[in-house]
Amino acid sequence: MNRQERLSHLADLIVERGSIRVEEAVEELDVSPATVRRDLDALADQQLIVRTRGGASSNPSSGDLPLRYRAVTQPEQKAAIAQVASAMVTPGEVIGFNGGTTTTLVAYEVGVRVSKDKAFLDNDITVVTNAINIANDLAVRPCVRVVVTGGVVRGRSYELIGPLSDLILPKISVDTLFLGINGIDFSTGIYANHEGEAAVNAALVASANRVVVLADSTKLARTAFARIAPLSAVSTVVTDLDANPAHVRALEAQGIEVIQAGQPDTHI
Repeated sequence: MNRQERLSHLADLIVERGSIRVEEAVEELDVSPATVRRDLDALADQQLIVRTRGGASSNPSSGDLPLRYRAVTQPEQKAAIAQVASAMVTPGEVIGFNGGTTTTLVAYEVGVRVSKDKAFLDNDITVVTNAINIANDLAVRPCVRVVVTGGVVRGRSYELIGPLSDLILPKISVDTLFLGINGIDFSTGIYANHEGEAAVNAALVASANRVVVLADSTKLARTAFARIAPLSAVSTVVTDLDANPAHVRALEAQGIEVIQAGQPDTHI
């Protein structure tokens, strides 16, 4: 485990438990007490946690952890989802991404694919995104033209939010939008945790001809704070093999294609 992974895991443990002692962190991370203390100091310096005598506690004012400190939950499932989703991209397409851990993985796989596949050499793709980390990662790819929506950066997710996105999104058309979400309710639609992100995500959905929702199985049959769009806006859901069969049937009953990443016979 490298330092960044260790910091992410440590931050998640503190948020999950509310507090942690140095001795607990030593056991969890299998590192020395001195290393744990340095890591706790680093997180406290960024006001992500509050240092206490003998350990640390969560910082109520920090809200969600920034993306770079958020350990990826369901890592194997999300990696499989990323592989399936990246294979959906075709030369010449305009594709969209919002922010999040899953879309970041997909964007990385897309960048690798277009750099290797000769079919993209004379037929670039265009990526529209409100996530500055995704824009930064793909800007160096020679076969990718990157369009950023504009807005104010939300430091927790690296997403641009706010009304500035209205200047561009109503004027463009996206072939395929890859949308990370925080919840899917089978009656009311798809959800995000933050109202500002949900508003921009809704505008991205409105600009897209096809919406591919990327949701590991823990996101199914749940809601979050702010609704993005009804299920009628969704064409495809890419999830994982752990998805409850009843949840898959509920989506398919509404005319939504469901692809379970990792299936031997998964087809695009």
